[in-house]
Amino acid sequence: MTQTLIFDPLLPVPALIGFACIVAFGIAFALWRRLPGRWLRCAAAVLLLGAIAGPSIQQEDRAALSDIVLAVVDESASQRIADRPAQNAAALANISAQIARLDNTELRIVRVTDGEDNSGTALMTATTQALSEEPQGRVAGVILISDGRLHDIERAPRLPAPMHLLLTGQPDDWDRRLVVSHAPAFAILGEQVTLTLRVDDQGAAPATQAVELSIAVDGEPAVSLPIPIGQDIEIPFELPHGGMNVVQFSIPEAEGELTARNNAAVVQINGVRDRLRVLLVSGEPHAGERTWRNLLKSDQTVDLVHFTILRPPEKQDGVPVNELSLIAFPTRELFLEKINDFDLIIFDRYRRRGILPGDYFNNIREYVEKGGAVLVSSGPEYGSAESIYRSPLGQILPGAPTARVFEEGFTPQITEIGERHPVTEGLEEFAPNPAGDGPGWGRWFRLVDVLVPQEATTVMSGLDDRPLLVLNRIGEGRVSLIASDHSWLWDRGFEGGGPQLELLRRLAHWMMKEPELEEESLWAEPSGQTMRIIRRTLGESVGDVTVTHPDGTETVLSLEQVSPGRFETLWTGPEIGLYRLTDGVENSVIALGPAAPREFEQTIATGDTLAPVIAATGGGMLAVSDGDFSIRAVRAGRPAQGRGWIGITPRDAYQTADIRITPILPAWAWLLLAAMLSIGAWLREGRR
Repeated sequence: MTQTLIFDPLLPVPALIGFACIVAFGIAFALWRRLPGRWLRCAAAVLLLGAIAGPSIQQEDRAALSDIVLAVVDESASQRIADRPAQNAAALANISAQIARLDNTELRIVRVTDGEDNSGTALMTATTQALSEEPQGRVAGVILISDGRLHDIERAPRLPAPMHLLLTGQPDDWDRRLVVSHAPAFAILGEQVTLTLRVDDQGAAPATQAVELSIAVDGEPAVSLPIPIGQDIEIPFELPHGGMNVVQFSIPEAEGELTARNNAAVVQINGVRDRLRVLLVSGEPHAGERTWRNLLKSDQTVDLVHFTILRPPEKQDGVPVNELSLIAFPTRELFLEKINDFDLIIFDRYRRRGILPGDYFNNIREYVEKGGAVLVSSGPEYGSAESIYRSPLGQILPGAPTARVFEEGFTPQITEIGERHPVTEGLEEFAPNPAGDGPGWGRWFRLVDVLVPQEATTVMSGLDDRPLLVLNRIGEGRVSLIASDHSWLWDRGFEGGGPQLELLRRLAHWMMKEPELEEESLWAEPSGQTMRIIRRTLGESVGDVTVTHPDGTETVLSLEQVSPGRFETLWTGPEIGLYRLTDGVENSVIALGPAAPREFEQTIATGDTLAPVIAATGGGMLAVSDGDFSIRAVRAGRPAQGRGWIGITPRDAYQTADIRITPILPAWAWLLLAAMLSIGAWLREGRR
């Protein structure tokens, strides 16, 4: 129980002060003039002043509250390397034992993990949040267990007590780090890009001049080259394919370095084509020729070279050659000298008329086998004796004509395998009338009957399920055949038209080997730490996918079919880094998180960043590697750190259970005493 003198004035404080000044002046005057009864009158005036001030005795019943010590434990990625987890545990155990020996003191433990979106260690943010949940009057100290590598020092709180740092790590720690300082997000296929890399040594590193750098693309076998340490190195690089290219750089782990997690960096570069170079050769003018030309010219990324055979060699009309406005068909230049400059060659209703010799067709066949692409849009001439099939090119074309041409209406249909093939998968969604009966598009009126080899794939069919769109792979290249010349009816809107643009766009991109249109493929789409694993196949089922983590551990996942030929699953990766996916047939790699995690940019423990904040609170730093320490109670303002010990400041906080206020005298007693003193003074003056 504590007692305190309090006042509850009857008058406002300014009036009370004025009255006290008058009393003081009266007392001083009486003493100066030595008036009789002056002491009695002075006492009466003081009593009246005290009565007006309202003095009372306040009695409080207090319950002492314990002091709170906050232990903030850094468990971020940089604290999970080497022996730092054991140091964390040992330091926390020591703190717990020391606090348990102190009277009336409690320990609060706060654990800090990696920040979201590669934001690093938010040590001060966690400390501020923990302090906001505790009464400030009870906080006796804050003890941080960390390597000192934090990324939010600007959010350091204002503390009412000392802050200390128990620094993990060893004095002789060193680490080697690979840094990709420059890498583009996009690159043009066929053109070199430059990536800038650097290898840095941190801490007490041994003297090393150079290391071996390994470069691997999409998990393929790596190539190695030596690079010096501490210098920026520019590496020219050319993307092997379109779409996303995952490039992994790595250096070997050196003996004694802290971690190998920053010895690798992953860069994802999207390969795009600068221009799609297309050669369109039309055999004769027809209704669909302009549709082909308009379709290809509408895409600004397409460079189109178009020739139409208007004057075959057998045509003799007597017109002098010097009066012809048409240029000669540069067959040698196109099909011998510059054929490899084209990404796609389209034969639109072309027939053999002696313009292209057999050697040229043989050259086109070799062009396809080495990676080129040929698309044949056939009309009645494909089934005739002048068919392009009856040339060396017939060895690679995916349909042999039977000489039958059907001239009747039919609605193109997607075959069973076409529902799983990326060229025609979900094509009905682009139909003008997808909600109606059938596929939702108009009819065609001509179909060339062809026989399809077993290795080719028929993705669309026509009259009586005869092949309409046939695809095949030849060597490293691809060929396709449209067994009709009436696709232009969709473009003209006949009976509502159809998705001609989407179909031909997919067809061209499949022939260009775009990864998103491969029939058999495995890939993953990342979103934060979650990846959507997708397996596309022409088969009815797929096997389980094995995911290899950055640390070498494996997880086996089952995929569910979401649409014909497409299997998916969602999975969250436990850490950032490079993951490898395989189902025994297809392989893929994906990088979760940044190319260089922020937690591993600097791994050598240091207290330099926290030193100003700690010094401002009167705290100190101790190395966990030095062994156990003690915790002492020190008064506020005194040094709170010494050799082998740190201090906390007891706050002497309490909780008031009951308050009682008792006036010193009742009002009538004040008045009676003042009256008696006044009467005594009057009697004293009268006697004199």
